[in-house]
Parts: sequence; C-alpha cells; structure tokens
Amino acid sequence: MTDHLPAWVGLAPVLALAATGLALFVVDMLDPDDDSPTLLVGVSVVGTLTALGLAGWLLSAGAGFADGSRTLFGQALVVDGMALFFQALFAAVTGLVLVASFDYLQGRDYQAEYYALIMLAATGMALMATANSLATAFISLELASLSSYALVGFLKTNEGSVEGGLKYFLIGALSSAVFAFGISLLYGATGSLILSDVAAGLREPAALVGGAEGISGIAAVGVLMVAGGFAFKTASVPFQFWAPAAYEGAPAPVTAFLSSASKAAGFALMFRVFTVAFPLDGVGIDWMLLFQVLAVVTMTLGNFAAATQETVKRMLAYSSVGHAGYALIGLAAWTGGSVATAESGSVLGASMAHLLVYGFMNTGAFLFVALAENWGVGRRFEDYAGLGRQVPIAAVAMSVFMFSLAGLPPFGGFFSKLFLFGGAIDAGYWWLAAAGAVNSTLSLFYYSRVVKALWLDDPDQPIELTGTPTGLYAAVVVAAVGTLLLLPAFGPVIGTAEAAAAGLLP
Repeated sequence: MTDHLPAWVGLAPVLALAATGLALFVVDMLDPDDDSPTLLVGVSVVGTLTALGLAGWLLSAGAGFADGSRTLFGQALVVDGMALFFQALFAAVTGLVLVASFDYLQGRDYQAEYYALIMLAATGMALMATANSLATAFISLELASLSSYALVGFLKTNEGSVEGGLKYFLIGALSSAVFAFGISLLYGATGSLILSDVAAGLREPAALVGGAEGISGIAAVGVLMVAGGFAFKTASVPFQFWAPAAYEGAPAPVTAFLSSASKAAGFALMFRVFTVAFPLDGVGIDWMLLFQVLAVVTMTLGNFAAATQETVKRMLAYSSVGHAGYALIGLAAWTGGSVATAESGSVLGASMAHLLVYGFMNTGAFLFVALAENWGVGRRFEDYAGLGRQVPIAAVAMSVFMFSLAGLPPFGGFFSKLFLFGGAIDAGYWWLAAAGAVNSTLSLFYYSRVVKALWLDDPDQPIELTGTPTGLYAAVVVAAVGTLLLLPAFGPVIGTAEAAAAGLLP
C-alpha cells in the first residue's frame, strides 16, 4: 500500500517531531518576550499529533512489518513494525505531557526552551526505535539523554530539581562512556556497526576479522558494556539509583515523560540490538541468562523499595523500576534461533504491549501528582486524603491508574501482564512468570494506599483547592480514557505488537 512512496517517508514521524522542535526555536526567536504559552503548546501538540497520525497510518498500511521493512542511509536506520509501534507510543505520551505542561508552567520563564527540549527528546526517542547501527543507536540515545538532563533540572531555584538533574547527568555521562566503549569493542571484534553485520561477524569471526584469537572474549565484554548502558536508560538494576532522585526532583510532567516514553525508548533500542546483533550462539556470553537475573532482581527491588516510601511521587519512581523488571521478561524469555522462535516473538510482543499500556497508566499517575502539586497538595499519602470527594473525576482516574499498574482485572495492566506472563510460560520460563505474579501482588499494597487515601481517609484539615488547571485535568482524563479503551482494543494491540516482534526473528 505504501510501496510506491519514497523510502524516506518511513521517517515521517521522526521528521514531524524534529520539525516541530525547530519550529519552536523560530517562534521563540520571533517573539522572545511572549509570556503566553498558548502558541508554543499549540505548535507542539499539532506536531505531536501529526507524528502520531503518520506512525499510525504507516503501521496500519503494513509499511513496517517483516515483508515491508525499509532500510535507509546505508542500513543505519530501519523502518519496521517495531519502530512505528514505539513511535506511536512516544507521540501519544509526549502529547499528554505537553497539554499538562500548559498549566504546570504558568508564570515560569524559559517556556519555549522547555517545549523545544521535550520535542528534541521525543525526536531522539523516535530515532532510537529506528536505529539499525550501533553508531546511530548511540547518537539517538544521546540526543534523547542530553535533552532529558536539562528537563530534569529545569526548575533552577528548586534544590530537588537541580540535585536530580546533576545526579542524572553524572551517572548518564558514565553510562554513555561505558556504552560507547562497549560499541568500540564490538566494532573491533566484528569490523562493522550495522546490527546484522555485527551478528554475522559474531557467528563467523573469520568473515570480518580474520579469526583473530580472543575475539569472542572481546565481544562478550562489549555486550556486557552495552547491556550496562541500556540498564541505565531503562532504570534497571544495578543502574537504577539515579531514577528516584531525578523523578522526584523533576517537574512532574517531565517525570511522566521520562518514566514512560524515555523508558520505552530504551527498551525499543535494547530489543532490537540484542535480538538482531547479538545471536545467542555467537556472542560467547549467555545474555538471556543475564536478563533473567536482571528481570527478577529489578522487579523485586523496585517493588520492595516502593512499598517503603512515604511520598506518592517517590513511590511511583520506584514503581517504575519494578515495571522495568516486567518489561525485561521480553528479553529474558527470548530464545530466538531455537525451536521456540514463535514463543520468543510472542513474549517480546507482549512486553511491547505492556510498555504501551504502561505509557498511558504511568503517565496519567504522574500527571495526577502534577495536578495535586498545582493545587498545593502535599506529596505524602495522607496529604491526598479526601481528594476523592472534592475532585471525583480526577480521583477516579487516579484509581484506574493505580489498579491498572497493580495488574488488577479488568484494567489494561491486567491484560498486558497476563499476556506477558503467559508468554514467559509458553517459552518455558514459568519461574519468571511466578516472580512477576508475586511482585504484582506486592505492588497492590502500595498502590492501594493511594486509593485508600483518596476515598476512605479523612483529611487532618480542610483542603482548599484553588483554580482549575484545565490542561492538566484534561491530560489526566485522556490518559484514563486511553487506559480504559485499551480493554476492548487489547486484541488488536497485542496482535500488532506480536507481528512487529516477529519481524526481529532470525
């Protein structure tokens, strides 16, 4: 259906996001003293919706599946089902964050720079999903990361924001160095940066590097370093310790953006690199076992840490670490190249679908925190007491997010976890599913604390909510509607995700 179009049309969602970011710089240059963010938000949202529409159109047209994938710029980029699936996710989350930021940033300086940074970060994430070269992977990851560092520290007079931004930057710089060094080792071992060529070089070293001794060892170290870089980007153990400080200190809409879109971008790139470039029979290291250990440790540590928190925002920060562990099951149960290839595509597709559902419910949860901050409500669980009676619609939305994150039926999070854990069982890794189920049960404890405070607890003193932050309210409601609409639409979602994941099978 799209075969007659030029190959670069596959990059239309990325180009739409990049053009919007550049347009914001032009708007700010022409009218730098404009204190009204309406034009900035309008341009940003239009660009984001355009990218979302283009990604959806290309995906529905079949331009990105195994028989319709396209490579560009000497195979440095690839447009396939997985790339378009994640680009649609990034655009949806970005749109919600932009609408919510309209109220959250009222009266603050540097609003044009803020929206431009959001769009540049989204552009980097969209490029991460299309990266078919380790060089492109590194450049796109840095574009997303550098913009994110500035966004976390955006509140210059807020000590928590500055501290979170500094920690994020320092640990991010270290992880980028580790990631780049791992890439250099893999280039030295295989003589190429294109993912498929790296895989060929690892399977048959003589084809590219003359069969030099020690190549497998060098490659194994390179794979470990690349895995460390991805662990940082996805806030997985043992590189998760930056996330609580950065998520708590950053403006709440930025936290929603990073914990949902940025995390999904890290997984999109990691899925492609490990399934395409690092064959299990040629790397010299069982990276699947590595991810099995990381998945269990990450979900367990994240959930136990979340259960001990006294503030809602920090609880959600550790909760996002736990959900990184769930998403890691997609690689932990991957057995590409063996008899279980169909099950591998199924569990990887289920992980992608879970990230999509997570994008709506987690973004909505953090935007409700932003709504509470806008009203001057405290950050502790008990500060939310009685909000259900004062703002019932927003409180219902937050309850939907909490129950969905916990994986309770009949919410979207239940179905995404059901397919994810079921995929792990079908692939022969029932103990991964058991670990996920136990951790989901534990998460119900701390998620229910929020719901209890909203609806059952009485406030210590009367709460006076001033103003009506329309943008924030609308973003929270839309996120809740999106979470609920994923119930009847989950069949097509999981089908699309599994078809996209199947394109990565050897």
